[in-house]
Amino acid sequence: MGDVADTLNNPDVLRLENLDTDLLPPQVALDTTREQVLDDDANSYLPFFGHDSLRRAATALVERNGGLPAGTYNWKSQCFISAGGLSGVLNALLAVIEPGDEVVMTSPTYVGLINRVLLAGGVPRYIPMKVVDGEWRLETGAIAGAVTERTKAFLMMSPSMPTGATFNRHEWEAICAVCVRANAWMIYDSAMERILFDGAPRLNPLHFPGMQERTITVGAASKEYRMIGWRVGWIVTPMPAAEALSRAALGNVVCTVGIAQQAVARAIEAPDDGIERCTREWQARHDYIVRVLRPKYDVVAAKGGWSLLVDVSRHGLTGAEASRRLLAEGVAATSMENWGLENTRDYVRLVFANEPVLRLSNLAERFQRAIPA
Repeated sequence: MGDVADTLNNPDVLRLENLDTDLLPPQVALDTTREQVLDDDANSYLPFFGHDSLRRAATALVERNGGLPAGTYNWKSQCFISAGGLSGVLNALLAVIEPGDEVVMTSPTYVGLINRVLLAGGVPRYIPMKVVDGEWRLETGAIAGAVTERTKAFLMMSPSMPTGATFNRHEWEAICAVCVRANAWMIYDSAMERILFDGAPRLNPLHFPGMQERTITVGAASKEYRMIGWRVGWIVTPMPAAEALSRAALGNVVCTVGIAQQAVARAIEAPDDGIERCTREWQARHDYIVRVLRPKYDVVAAKGGWSLLVDVSRHGLTGAEASRRLLAEGVAATSMENWGLENTRDYVRLVFANEPVLRLSNLAERFQRAIPA
């Protein structure tokens, strides 16, 4: 859809299909990147596992967000820098699963995560999300049913892509309890964990009993720090998975972008990282979309992140057909077919991270022309 929208070469098309953002990274990251372009040390394959300053900063960030004491992890042996968050997820999967092992995920979920499970030889098993009062909730009673004797890992994200769903305490407790009983790894995609709306709970699996020794945290600079093009992520892992992760990291991508790493380290450590300010702006865009499209369309509100879903089944459409109709009216939106269980075909995704409210002012009219309601 992004390629199709590009070929239109029409600035009036609303780019609601791709996870970009128009909000700038922290200024210190921009300044440091310019400096690093001229630093010969940054133009290197070394160090293979990432620059020391970034590994220290990423490790400390995971400890803070997980409510763990400083020094819980040894950054030299338990943190590895990756070429973005998805590269980190793939490395974690390659490290802890074998072909045929099952990985528990939510549905809907980001197809890029599903594809990496498949690429690593894993088999996705889904816990359904359901819509309750216009928001996503996890079917906690279905968690145990997603686990079999082949379950090796859970792969969870909150806020999730593409739904913007966040797990509340009860949902996290249920997920973690089953994960512990299954003696499975938890691969936690933390890329958006601080992009939360309306006081949504700031929780992650490290806050729950039995999870520190089994949680592999994968983070990225792309979303919270708005540093998509830098392609920098990190993995912080318990020691039992560290050696396998180091081998996967080295064998998959020899090193990540040298001129980007110091900038990400400084963004993480910056007194003003801009996350709170940008989250307010992203929520304003989200709230506007929800307000103008309801009640004519079944918009499922997000509690965080960069995107929300619209259920078009009531209009007799699949997400693919709705996406085609919307593009004809200048709205680029992605069909959710194959982003989990079969019912994901009923949805289209709207990314609000890259379009300000002023540009969205005629979104409802475009929807009405594409999908008369």
